[in-house]
Amino acid sequence: MNKYEMLYIIANELEDEAKEAVIAKFEKLVTDNGGNVEKIDKWGTKKFAYPIDYKAEGYYVLMTYEAAPTLNKELVRVAGITDDVIRQMITKL
Repeated sequence: MNKYEMLYIIANELEDEAKEAVIAKFEKLVTDNGGNVEKIDKWGTKKFAYPIDYKAEGYYVLMTYEAAPTLNKELVRVAGITDDVIRQMITKL
């Protein structure tokens, strides 16, 4: 198992409960597939350098986890079909 970081941006206009639900969704996805979430760092609302999908700001979340490399493909797929996720990026530590 390798260590990874996933930085993703959630739509800022969501209510706090909806943001927490998205964060819990990705945490559950990692743990259900045999991974281990080490830390979830909520950076909060930040302004974009340029508009993304006509939005000027988003809610940033950094998740550090340990999992098999095959899980990353599933995380990217789920983030792509989740309407509330604006952008995501996974890096290996």
